[in-house]
Amino acid sequence: MKKLLPAVVVLAATLLTGCGGTPAPSATPRMSVEESCKFLNTDTFVPTGSDKEKAGQIGQHYQEVADKVAPEIAEPIQSMSDIMKQVAASATGRQTSEQLTQLRQQMDKIGQHCK
Repeated sequence: MKKLLPAVVVLAATLLTGCGGTPAPSATPRMSVEESCKFLNTDTFVPTGSDKEKAGQIGQHYQEVADKVAPEIAEPIQSMSDIMKQVAASATGRQTSEQLTQLRQQMDKIGQHCK
């Protein structure tokens, strides 16, 4: 299996948050799929704080990434952002098993483009 995207690995490793949605329109130019995959493979974002704080930071980071990358990759990342924002809004700041499944599905979609 290919090396997982660092930003996605942070999410999977922390197992702290999760949810989904559609990308918002962006006024800034988007990266190509190739550039997007390269960017994701070099992303070193690391959240800090409590579980809720980490979930919120991850959701915000995913939102920022979704606004930059190619639309094919932005859609699943936007979904991951939405999931993480829901997790941050939860009482515990931890992902449910359903949210983890949704996050893995979105990671798989990214993996289809970044091989």
